[in-house]
Amino acid sequence: MNQKQYVAAFGTGLLFAVGLALSGMTLPSKVVGFFDFSQGLTSWDPSLAFVMGGGMLVYLPVWRLVKGRARPLFDERWRLPTRKDIDGRLVLGAALFGIGWGLGGFCPGPALTSVGALSSKALVMVSAMLVGMVAFQQLEKVRERAKARRDAERQATTTPANGGIAS
Repeated sequence: MNQKQYVAAFGTGLLFAVGLALSGMTLPSKVVGFFDFSQGLTSWDPSLAFVMGGGMLVYLPVWRLVKGRARPLFDERWRLPTRKDIDGRLVLGAALFGIGWGLGGFCPGPALTSVGALSSKALVMVSAMLVGMVAFQQLEKVRERAKARRDAERQATTTPANGGIAS
């Protein structure tokens, strides 16, 4: 990344953190309250929906303007996801994210913002998140090695011993 990209990323992250703090979304009780229907609608806190809706109201018109550009401001090309399928890994990851978010009251953005305020709950959550990220990376390495081993074994069993040269 070049210096402009770092400045843009920092500015975007700072704006996001300030927005989270101002909206109260760094408080786990806000997130848990959004999922709390224990006493019907009287216990439900809809403020998370309003924050998400407000974010979409800002994002959608800006995205419509920006996506028409040939390239982004600080990069040579757009880097958008190309996969459109839904697989087991995506569903499992989304489920783990949702369970962690609902139980802990933090998603990664607010958790990192709350770490800046030295919240002990956020420090525990971010530590667990980092352990999970490292575990995932290690699991991926194991999976890649196993796949490479299987592919090599499959290649060895399909290639004739004499290299395919007729005798």
